[in-house]
Amino acid sequence: MTITLPREQQEWLEAQVKAGYYDSIEDAVASIVAERMQLDIDDMAWARELVEEGRASLKRDGGLTLEEHQERMARKLQELDRK
Repeated sequence: MTITLPREQQEWLEAQVKAGYYDSIEDAVASIVAERMQLDIDDMAWARELVEEGRASLKRDGGLTLEEHQERMARKLQELDRK
């Protein structure tokens, strides 16, 4: 298979190989395509339990508004600055 890439993509791939991230341009392309394929089939099932945990925690303990969170973080930063 022959693939023609825009110059900037080819240069980026060459730089990745030169930096040692991949053994060859072919290896880089195969790895990137495999990652993209995984994204297409990842149904995020692994996160379902974590999302349900978060929802239960929110229901049980309540939540914060953005403003409340920002105020809490500002107080914590002030405490850190005093140390």
